[in-house]
Amino acid sequence: DGWTGALFGWSLLALGALDALALWLPNRLTAWLAATGVATGALGHGPPLGDRIVGGMIGFGLLVGISAGYRRWRGRDGMGGGDPKLMGAIGLWLGWWMLPPILLTACIIGLGYALFRHVVGRRRMAGNDMVPLGLLLALAAYPAWLLMIGMAA
Repeated sequence: DGWTGALFGWSLLALGALDALALWLPNRLTAWLAATGVATGALGHGPPLGDRIVGGMIGFGLLVGISAGYRRWRGRDGMGGGDPKLMGAIGLWLGWWMLPPILLTACIIGLGYALFRHVVGRRRMAGNDMVPLGLLLALAAYPAWLLMIGMAA
């Protein structure tokens, strides 16, 4: 589990840092994370490959649906195109059953971030202030992976 954890963690770190600094989740790096998730599953590490495939589809589809619903409701984009891809890649690593706690944890971290900005900045977040969801997902996914392998041991 050591080398798979390092692969997952360093990939998430790179993606989270890029999203925090530039609000950018490069397709090549997200595809790398997805491909290594499938490969480690095929090698027998972690959750079964079937759970991972379902997790990838649900993770991607869930955030695409939320993004489309927001766009329809508000008439503008509310999520970048890389966020659903990252959630799908995380699903390919952790399986479908870890996605709800990851999304919930990412949302709680995001609410804490917005509250911190409001209190420290003494201002309301303007409509153009963006929160890097990819960073939040990465911050939630790695501890979830650690919890998952700890439960399996």
